[in-house]
Amino acid sequence: MAKGKKAPTAEVAAAIAQPVLQQLGLRLWDVRFEKEGGLWYLRYFIDKDGGVDIGDCEAFSRAVDKLLDAEDPIEQSYTLEVSSPGVERELTRDWHFEACMGKTLHVRMIRPVEGVRDFIGALVQFEAGRLTLQLDDEVEMTVRKADTSYVRLYYDYERDEGDMEG
Repeated sequence: MAKGKKAPTAEVAAAIAQPVLQQLGLRLWDVRFEKEGGLWYLRYFIDKDGGVDIGDCEAFSRAVDKLLDAEDPIEQSYTLEVSSPGVERELTRDWHFEACMGKTLHVRMIRPVEGVRDFIGALVQFEAGRLTLQLDDEVEMTVRKADTSYVRLYYDYERDEGDMEG
């Protein structure tokens, strides 16, 4: 990084969190520093094998809050939020795609493709910013990540509700 340039706030916040994540056996799915209305939010999305619960979020929040207060890397006031990325987690980083290979994704395009904006399919490849989905037995689709509005894990709520009835 050039002398005098500051690292992006989310990167600094991620680095500060690393010792806490290791201590608690968690991994950082994402961190975002975002402005909504007139307020700033520092949002950590944490994960672990088997998923996180409210206790994990609380323990991480308390520990990272102390480190953030001690280092004071953020000039403006902000609200700290800690949560799970959820079952429909957004895939934003290259390693997210690699970790979700073979899983079913919901892809929303910025502009419709043949009149359709939303696609659901299994991720079969991610390379050089392009993702390939297996839409059905015969149809594969490759799109640039840059042309998507979002890419999320797909969760079939209707199928899950059916499992609960039995």
